[in-house]
Amino acid sequence: MAKILMVCLGNICRSPLAEGILKSKLNSDRFIVDSAGTGAWHSGELPDKRSIAVAKKYGVDLTTQRARQFTLEDFDNFDYIYVMDQSNYKNVCRLAPTNEAINKVQFILNELYPDQNKEVPDPYYGGDNGFEDVYNMLNEACEKIKIKLENA
Repeated sequence: MAKILMVCLGNICRSPLAEGILKSKLNSDRFIVDSAGTGAWHSGELPDKRSIAVAKKYGVDLTTQRARQFTLEDFDNFDYIYVMDQSNYKNVCRLAPTNEAINKVQFILNELYPDQNKEVPDPYYGGDNGFEDVYNMLNEACEKIKIKLENA
């Protein structure tokens, strides 16, 4: 069973969307998808209401998710770790115990733009359209991830 972790800053906007989108595309008997944040400010909270709303618009339910902070154990518990931006990448890699652990960490948009390390913008302060744009970016990236995982 492949295990995939999505990571952003607070685990309330981007990574919950990525988790929900990818979960909706994959067979839960073969894959586990989770999300975490590099910070603990929102631990235990639901995703941002705007993330919940945009996901619901596309038939994805985020209301069972609760924010949590990324931990050292996540390197052992997950096969793939997708980050949303440079800051997330640096913060996650800083915790990595080995080079093998660092190799698990990838920019999610590298699925669409290989080796470009493009960032998923944080929609928190960007208004409702920002959430729609982020949903569409993540949906496209998650479709590529789905195809890659199912063909692995």
